This record gives sequence, structure tokens and C-alpha cells, in this order.
Amino acid sequence: MPTPPLEIAVIVNDEQWPDGLEARAEAAVLAALAGSKAKVTGAAELSILLTNDAEQHELNRQWRGKDSSTNVLSFPQIEPFGPVTGLLGDISLARETLEREAAEQGVTFEAHFTHLVVHGFLHILGYDHMTDEEAAEMEGLETVILHGLGIEDPYADDARNG
Repeated sequence: MPTPPLEIAVIVNDEQWPDGLEARAEAAVLAALAGSKAKVTGAAELSILLTNDAEQHELNRQWRGKDSSTNVLSFPQIEPFGPVTGLLGDISLARETLEREAAEQGVTFEAHFTHLVVHGFLHILGYDHMTDEEAAEMEGLETVILHGLGIEDPYADDARNG
């Protein structure tokens, strides 16, 4: 039986994002989906917004009550670990924050972008990192997924993530 379609819409709200990230975002989502063991049970849609720090700041303030920008926001529309069908949700990424973090961590922009798309999509599926146990599970899963995409473990060097 064929896998139902997963439509991924990448919306660019900031002209300074590099070209060609749509394919990278799609590969990251599909790898996260495969690595999570979640299954698409019907036609499904996901949107990924590529924005800037100002818009991300406003989204973070409006939806999370935090008066700052952040690298990635996830807005799930499905129940945690529930059926993967219909409108799955939205992921929003802030370009300037990603650029700064990639430089600070000594990784490429593309590698950091891919990591944050995987991270954001795992949140859509229901994963979280509020407790040490949840963080260990989510970070371990991210590491395996990213390894499959040829990206080094973003959690290997605690100094990079402090």
C-alpha cells in the first residue's frame, strides 16, 4: 500500500534567506518522519515559514508570551503522537538567529537549518524536551536522524550548546 502524500509548503517571508532550502527542508522532514516511526495515515500538510528575527519575535511574544526572538517555533495541529494526517502544523525559523547560532557553534548554516527543521518537526509529532528524560529521547532521535543526513551530532560538544 503506497504511503499517503505529505505536502510541505515552504514560505519565504525574508528575501535574505539563501536559495535552495526547500529541498533541504523536505529531506529533513521526511527523515524525521521516518526516524520517528510515525506514519502518515492520510493526506497531510505541513508549512515551514522562513522569516526574520522581527517576525519571529512577534510570533514568540504572541503565542508563547516570550518577548524575544528564537531560532525555531513549532505550532502542532495534531495530537502528540497521534495520527499523522490532515493539517499537521507550522514551523517558523528566524534567519538572523540561525546565522548567529551556526557561526557560534562552528557549523554550516545548512547543517544548523537542517537540525532545526528536524527539531521543529519532532515537536509537531509530539516530542518535547521539558524534562531531562524527554530531552534525552528527543536529542538522541535528532542525532540519529541527522547522522542519516550526513550531519554531525549537534549535541556532541556541550560547550557549543551552553
